[in-house]
Amino acid sequence: MNGTPTGMRLHIGIFGKVNVGKSSLINSLTNQERAIVSEVPGTTTDPVGKGMEISSIGPCFIIDTAGLNDTSILGKKRVERALRVIKKIDIAIIVSTYSEFDEDEWNLLRQLEEKKKNYFIVFNKVDIDKRNSNLLRKIKDKKIDFTDVSCKNKVGIDKVRQLIIKNAPKDFIENDTIIGDIIKKRDLICLVTPIDTGAPKGRIILPQVNVLRDVLDNFAINIVLKESELHNLIYKKGIRPDLVITDSQAIYNVNKIVPDDILLTTFSIVFTRYRGDLSEMVRNVFAIDHLQNNDRVLISEACTHHPMPDDIGRKKIPHWIRMYTKKNIGYDINTGHLFKENLKPYKLIVNCGGCMINRQAMLSRIKDAKEQGLPITNYGVIISYLFGYLERTLEPFKNAHRVYTNIVNERGKDINRKRMIKGNIDFKNMDIKL
Repeated sequence: MNGTPTGMRLHIGIFGKVNVGKSSLINSLTNQERAIVSEVPGTTTDPVGKGMEISSIGPCFIIDTAGLNDTSILGKKRVERALRVIKKIDIAIIVSTYSEFDEDEWNLLRQLEEKKKNYFIVFNKVDIDKRNSNLLRKIKDKKIDFTDVSCKNKVGIDKVRQLIIKNAPKDFIENDTIIGDIIKKRDLICLVTPIDTGAPKGRIILPQVNVLRDVLDNFAINIVLKESELHNLIYKKGIRPDLVITDSQAIYNVNKIVPDDILLTTFSIVFTRYRGDLSEMVRNVFAIDHLQNNDRVLISEACTHHPMPDDIGRKKIPHWIRMYTKKNIGYDINTGHLFKENLKPYKLIVNCGGCMINRQAMLSRIKDAKEQGLPITNYGVIISYLFGYLERTLEPFKNAHRVYTNIVNERGKDINRKRMIKGNIDFKNMDIKL
């Protein structure tokens, strides 16, 4: 349980008024005193995420939110933060009591329905609170799942677990493999993992670990090596992988080494397909051809890693975009789980691979960008496009590859070939203003 990355867990948001038993429900679900429980209203102030194991469900990420009825000035901000959690959850649990369920809960249900989120209601304190027949009639008429519990007496908790399983998004249950649907048993998968300044000491980065494990889970064979050893593997050892996956930053050199009849893609492209919508990212990457002087691009990262001197988002991608467009482009950086709300100043968003967030959070970013009329693409997609290799790195993924070829055929087969970047990149004396 402890080793499961947050982004691969089922995300469950717990919502409700102050002191209805949200934290008590978490403790009951997990059989652990992980959440603070107090008779003092407002003990939970801001959304707090906890990685937990729920029996019969597995590793989850439960987000405990502040009370919906906190009307103080600070409380209103806490409620706003609680409601922002809706964007990244897979399931919402609305905790209430029969006597306290009112317009606050109905408003929350409307917001969840607008965001197309699965949810159900838990009526707590049934040991001391009477059922409301009129309320139940409305809930049943709307075909909303609900159950009665007493967290104090540990009554009804198994039914809550059953409703979590029932309401888990279909794509979460079915989308349980990263590349298992494109590889076969005993396929040889070569993972090219450059060890640069961004690589953590003593281990490889999370996307590489996740893919390596996924290959093993699908009974295929891993070969893990540095970029410098790839030529020796293929041409001296005579070993021909069925698929090569490389770090996006190494795509220029790896593409030169890997024969055309061997499938090739990047970790970032693999993850944007697993976490979000690869076809949409591909469709939007062509927006780079319309950038003009003084346009602004948002570089969005889902984690808060310490920037390196040759940082991919802050240095390399802005430099490559400038080399490709020959335009004076401005850049802003958005880091962490919260996505920038006002996207109007930008002409393009370039998001990271999303290995640190869950699928719902990534899809929410794509949706927010689309609603504001802004194209959003991904590190791996844009790097392959800038170097002219996107068609090849999409070959393992039929739907996204079809999107790319259709657009190219519409716009002309020489798309982006005149300006594509060639050769190794020198990062010395780079003057990039963010």
